[in-house]
Amino acid sequence: MKKVVMVSVFIAFAGFCKAQNTDMVSKSARKAIESSNAIYADLANKDDGSILTRYTEDACLFPPGASPVCGREQIASFFKGGPKVHVTFTIQHLYGNDKTFITEESFYEMRDLDGKKIDDGKVMVIWKNTKNGWKMHRDMFSSNHPAK
Repeated sequence: MKKVVMVSVFIAFAGFCKAQNTDMVSKSARKAIESSNAIYADLANKDDGSILTRYTEDACLFPPGASPVCGREQIASFFKGGPKVHVTFTIQHLYGNDKTFITEESFYEMRDLDGKKIDDGKVMVIWKNTKNGWKMHRDMFSSNHPAK
């Protein structure tokens, strides 16, 4: 009997661990993140600060080869005058819960406005559920290629 109880506890624990390591976010949260990702580059290309609508008030970027960029003013400066590009994001995994935070693992592909591929890489974003919906709270990205 003791073995049956122990095996049952182990199976339940293993199931719980598996649930924590797979995509367990709601369809509405996934849709909100996918929608935000779809317009991300368009907002950055406007060069008018509208990209800030994707971020929390106390967000931080972690760009490759640079110090963290935190706060609305610094994030706006980071994007100001940036290259005009199209970016597509392919979500690999979403972890977390719909009440507080979701972590996104994605791949990106960046093209110039003529469609020529410029770069590809990976992204890790921590999304925060705010009163205004899902916003990027921490945004880390890097190329798959060595720095030039």
